[in-house]
Amino acid sequence: MNLTQKVLVGLFLGLAVGLIINVTGLYDSEGFTRSFVVDGVFYTVGKLFVNALKMLVVPLVFFSLVTGVIGIGDIRLLGRVGGKSFLLYLLTTAIAITLALGMATTFNVGAGIEAVSESDFTGSKAPSLAEVIINIVPENPLQAMVEGNMLAVIFYSVVFGVCLLSVSREASNVVTLMEQLNAVMMKMVELVMLCAPYAVFCLIAKAISELGFELVVSLFAYVLVLVTVLLVHGFGILPGLLKLFSGLNPITFLKKIQAAQLFAFSTASSGATIPVTLQSVKNRMGVNGSVASFTVPFGATINMDGTAMMQGVATVFVANVYGIDLSLMDYLMVIMMAVLASIGTAGVPGVGLVMLTMVFSQVNLPVEGIALIIGVDRILDMIRTAVNITGDAAVTCIVAKSENKVDQAVFNNPDAGLMEEEELEVNLNQ
Repeated sequence: MNLTQKVLVGLFLGLAVGLIINVTGLYDSEGFTRSFVVDGVFYTVGKLFVNALKMLVVPLVFFSLVTGVIGIGDIRLLGRVGGKSFLLYLLTTAIAITLALGMATTFNVGAGIEAVSESDFTGSKAPSLAEVIINIVPENPLQAMVEGNMLAVIFYSVVFGVCLLSVSREASNVVTLMEQLNAVMMKMVELVMLCAPYAVFCLIAKAISELGFELVVSLFAYVLVLVTVLLVHGFGILPGLLKLFSGLNPITFLKKIQAAQLFAFSTASSGATIPVTLQSVKNRMGVNGSVASFTVPFGATINMDGTAMMQGVATVFVANVYGIDLSLMDYLMVIMMAVLASIGTAGVPGVGLVMLTMVFSQVNLPVEGIALIIGVDRILDMIRTAVNITGDAAVTCIVAKSENKVDQAVFNNPDAGLMEEEELEVNLNQ
């Protein structure tokens, strides 16, 4: 089996084991199964894997963006790639939140459910547009890297790459060093990926052991509407935009993005999935590394379609639960805030709930309403993260095709990129 197939096996085994633990009451008994297996082994293995992926993100983004800028070789071309990516990411996010609001309003999601009166959540002040723009430029780039401020890291990496490109003849040794370090980081990614099937099993088994089906059933309408809009956007709208703007086959695209979707689903982190998304678009789809190394990390930072959709459905849901009527201006404010929040949202698990407090505060909804959805948010977070990285890959392909940076033969070859995984496993086993 190749790596993708092994991850699928780990995913389904994790679902089965998690359901057995939850249904049999082993998790609720506070005994050996919960303390040692679920909160011990499953938690430790899953957390180690996620930490290993996050360990790679900042250096990978820095070196890949720098080498990507150098690889483009033309500052004017870089401006085109960045501009197209930014506009397309904003477009997909706006479409996503509008679809979510429309669907949630149509089905009147949340009507008839009693509100929870108390919660530990407190509102978070929404950043102004000026603050978002100012924070893009880091006062200290090293501090930005340590804190994982990805917008600032991306800005610094691009500026560093542009300056290095402008003096590439005089600094040829530095250019070579950046390319070599990027190759080292990609090798580290491949090594970490070999642990993925076991980590996916542990992550899924732990989540299902804790949640089960009770909370999902109690919020069935909310879950059903949100999952529906996520699937429509991820498997309908995004492939449709890919076909419209690039002419590439959306079915082929969906088949080749499966591995990245599975990792995103398992980790619930767009940032942690950057290495897998990069490998998918470069090796499986034939996107030139000079474009992919820029658009994928950029998208993982500012493109949060799934998170924006959650914010839209949750807003309608909580408004109906508390009997609050939202005006057209309120809905427009939700769209604007969701897009703005997605730009400043870190690609880590659960951050969407924190950002949701900003949206609620803008339309005067009780923030404690978040307590209604927190129980089922982990599973939904997995799904919307998969939608997020699907958008990253789709925009990457569109931009690359517009710049003639897609190898059509590789994109159309169903086996492209699979051989590298098999050869890596054989070499490591030897």
